Amino acid sequence: MNQARWHDWGRRLAAIAQTGLHYATGFDVDRYADIRRIAAEILAAGGGDEHLIEHRLAQEGGYATPKVDVRGVVIRQGKVLLVREAADGGWTLPGGWADVTDGPRASVEREVAEEAGLDVVAGKLLAVFDRDRRPAPPLPFRIYKLVVQCEEREVAGIPRADGVETLDVGWFDPRVPPALSAGRTHEEHLRIIAEHLDDPARPTDVD
Repeated sequence: MNQARWHDWGRRLAAIAQTGLHYATGFDVDRYADIRRIAAEILAAGGGDEHLIEHRLAQEGGYATPKVDVRGVVIRQGKVLLVREAADGGWTLPGGWADVTDGPRASVEREVAEEAGLDVVAGKLLAVFDRDRRPAPPLPFRIYKLVVQCEEREVAGIPRADGVETLDVGWFDPRVPPALSAGRTHEEHLRIIAEHLDDPARPTDVD
């Protein structure tokens, strides 16, 4: 059996359980909790600790929806700013989870400032990517990536890694990227960004 199908089934069951627990009362609470445990078993079958997966699923509440990941695109002389992730040593567009206290624009600007040390203004939405559309390590939930072009407030500001989440920063040709951080930024993401730079009138790409 295709492992990707098992993972998809597990994640769908987890979403049903999460939404069910949000609305359930009485005995239905226990039933949906059982479904969540079964989902964790399925997701762990591909590798992983069943109890840790169930704990992670239990931390999600409310109606189950995709998570939102924001990524900032900063360009200098045709090259894109990438940061090197401390988690896996791979390179990625600066970004991370959208914060519940921020709107999309503020989330992107904050992530670029925190991870790359640059003060930017978020501008055009270049793309909305579905993480599942490209090869990436499996996760128990779906992720949409908002990729936003940003302009620097200070010309030729000096980017810097934060030393915690990011270890280094650099400017790269988006068509010839370094080894990327799997699941955060994909080669195809950068190729589409390059096409936007070649054609500023190109409409937003949406998976």
